[in-house]
Amino acid sequence: MSIFGVRARALLSAALFVPPLVSFAVDPGALWAEYPGILFHLSLLLLVPLLNAPTWARAAGYSWLAIDVLAGALLINNVSHDIADPVRLGGHILGGLWVAVASFHSTSLAIRVVGMVGGLWLGGYTFVATIAPEGALAPAGILITVWLILLAVIGVPQRASFPMNL
Repeated sequence: MSIFGVRARALLSAALFVPPLVSFAVDPGALWAEYPGILFHLSLLLLVPLLNAPTWARAAGYSWLAIDVLAGALLINNVSHDIADPVRLGGHILGGLWVAVASFHSTSLAIRVVGMVGGLWLGGYTFVATIAPEGALAPAGILITVWLILLAVIGVPQRASFPMNL
């Protein structure tokens, strides 16, 4: 088992998401939040392979991360929100799927409930984004952060087949 296991990776991801999460409340749409947001998504690349989830769900997790990093890079490089935001929302469908399915496979009831609700909220918002206020996505960010903290505090068994011991 790696010294940098599920708990450390989940805590790192949660910590990296705090600045973007705070920016949603105090400075919505702030460009500076894209930088720690990209780091947050990159840190999740280290967590996806460790959680118990089917291969297709892990592929959805990786896809979400790639798409969200792309969306952040688009915004940093002055591409319009009209283009970058729908790209990001498309990735959120895949991210929500990964979070919900990985949570479903947890033995912890708290991780299962928070993760499944957070994942469904994250992915589901995409389907109502044209009629729902932008703030309606905020609970998904809070739930995903709580989910990451629960993974860090409670821990979960790591997948044994992870090929790299970071």
